[in-house]
Amino acid sequence: MAGAPEWLTHDYLEHALRSYYKDEQLKIVQLQINPALGPGENYGGVLTRARIQFTLSKSPAEEQLQNLIVKTAIDDDEFSQELQAPYDIFNREMNIYENVLPKLNDLLQEMGDTEPLFPTAIYVDRERTAIIFEDLSVAGYVMADRVRLLNVEHTHLILRKLAKMHATSAVLNERQSGCLESYDRGFFNRYTNGYSGYFVGGLLAAARWMSQVPKLADYGQKLFELAPHYMDIGRKCFTPTPGHVNVLAHGDVWTNNVMFKYDPSTGRPLDVLLIDFQYSFWGSPCIDLHHLFNTSLKEPLRRDQQSGLFQFYHNIFTDTLQRLHYSQNPIPSLHDFKLQTEQKRFFAMHSTVVVQPVMISTDPTDACFNALMNDDERGIRFKNRLYHNPKVQDNLKAMVPFFDRKGLLDVDQCC
Repeated sequence: MAGAPEWLTHDYLEHALRSYYKDEQLKIVQLQINPALGPGENYGGVLTRARIQFTLSKSPAEEQLQNLIVKTAIDDDEFSQELQAPYDIFNREMNIYENVLPKLNDLLQEMGDTEPLFPTAIYVDRERTAIIFEDLSVAGYVMADRVRLLNVEHTHLILRKLAKMHATSAVLNERQSGCLESYDRGFFNRYTNGYSGYFVGGLLAAARWMSQVPKLADYGQKLFELAPHYMDIGRKCFTPTPGHVNVLAHGDVWTNNVMFKYDPSTGRPLDVLLIDFQYSFWGSPCIDLHHLFNTSLKEPLRRDQQSGLFQFYHNIFTDTLQRLHYSQNPIPSLHDFKLQTEQKRFFAMHSTVVVQPVMISTDPTDACFNALMNDDERGIRFKNRLYHNPKVQDNLKAMVPFFDRKGLLDVDQCC
């Protein structure tokens, strides 16, 4: 993973803090910069941690401490830049942090809800495609273990926040004449097949492994046949469904894109904040749920208990819509919502077969953005190794027959 960008200097951070504190006399006394994540932990950007001691003009003898996370684009090679350009992920995330999330907070406050859903950006730099946040770890927020996965307590916390985000975004879009419908560049979109190296390449790697397992060989053959149609099916899945309550979906909800606060005496999770809105898009809320459930939940919670989780989410989602007087489309009954989740279940299959193997990998060999996205020899080796993971193999043995019975391995499926 790339190191901290060269422009992330003493002077740059001093300027950012002066802007945030509105104090042109602010001075940085001491600065420490370190990577926030290691190889394989995040492929959507470079995260850098900055620990800053500084003084303010009103109390120049008293040193203050500010811990920041600086999020910047992956810009270490032309391949990364060219591939990511059509997704416009950093402009989108900067727009969402500046122009959308504060309005969702306002809607929650309108109904007397002051619970925070996400962190606040303290500085946005469009020239360098950078966002600076207060380091949530100082307030006790940490990432859960992406390999150990999440239990029901963690999942309920995420679903509560996600339901509120989804519902307020639907209301905002209704009140402001479709203001969110231009966010149409999720993982599958009509502008680019840029991620086919990852998505189709991962599907083919899964098929190669299955073809060597006698009980899975027939499923592997189906995946080989599905591969040429895969990106088109994904685009259909991501297309908003007329007449349904569409929302600004987070787009990439998984363990590393949320941060939890824990009770120090019991170790139980108390709160969660949603982070990372690079792939947010206008579409079905069910896509976020399928992604979360099939990348980040412990077993048997993922395999056997999703129905109750959908109901938990639905209760909060519909309650928030009703309290904010949403009326653009019918608010779905639980029965109707369950039908909608089935219509988007392709993304559950995708998240299980292609995405989760990357997210729970513990092998750092070639764990970089280029290997993930490319279909060259190095990229193929990297993806093949993902399916050597016994946990991945167990998940596919359990889940792929289920997806096949749903028709999700068939070429002629309709999302």
